[in-house]
Amino acid sequence: MKIIESIEKLRAEIRNWRENRQTVAFVPTMGNLHDGHLQLVERAKTVADRVVVSIFVNPLQFGVNEDFNQYPRTLQQDAEKLEVLQTDLLFYPQVAELYPRGMTDLTKVIVPNSLKETLCGRSRPGHFDGVVTVVNLLFQLVQPDKALFGLKDFQQFLVIQRMVADLHIPVEIIGVPTVRETDGLAMSSRNQYLNPEERQRASLLFQTLQTIQQQLLQGKTDTIALCAQAIVQLQQHDFKVDYVAIRRQQDLATCTSTDKSLIILVAARLGTTRLIDNLLCQL
Repeated sequence: MKIIESIEKLRAEIRNWRENRQTVAFVPTMGNLHDGHLQLVERAKTVADRVVVSIFVNPLQFGVNEDFNQYPRTLQQDAEKLEVLQTDLLFYPQVAELYPRGMTDLTKVIVPNSLKETLCGRSRPGHFDGVVTVVNLLFQLVQPDKALFGLKDFQQFLVIQRMVADLHIPVEIIGVPTVRETDGLAMSSRNQYLNPEERQRASLLFQTLQTIQQQLLQGKTDTIALCAQAIVQLQQHDFKVDYVAIRRQQDLATCTSTDKSLIILVAARLGTTRLIDNLLCQL
């Protein structure tokens, strides 16, 4: 596996692959890789000749009081895991490589309000603009045929799909189902912030989603009441709930009685750690 930090060397490698008519799959990450990330890489190997993984902790998507400086950076361990999977290339740029003119006067991609001013976007202003700006930049550099994203952050997945469609970027976006711990907790780099007692309680998030799903499948239609009940139950276990919501899968719009493809979403803090999860529900 090659580890490349410069745009120039990355482009030279991609150009060589293209000259040999090889297809490229891309997995963008912020590092601190867990089994969820590795499943993305394994899937990528099945859909293209070459696989590029990027590790870049993107300052544009972190808010003022968020954990950019504390976000775990574990390059050596990450590289070892990717080497085992026979990843072709790890792109590991520094901030100055991607943003050589700084970030205060940077050309950015702006997410439509309908997608970013809801759910996580309400409490994280500017987050999704930062996400799509760096993903668009990485797409320009890697020029992948396919890019793979986990569905744990479903709102992010839809935002990237929309960017690709609106900007006519020739890359196929592939969503990969959430990988979970044995107790149902969605794998996340932020799980390591939980203390042992919080980690034990964290599985209640997925259990809450499952309960709502069962209620919907049993024919209960008052989505506002279902979400309100779930919020109370989580608060009783010391979660600080950002939202519990039932939305339409295709665009996260408020669902109606005629919608059959739904998604249940939750975001909540446990101690200082913000956790998100979701569960699809087909009526």
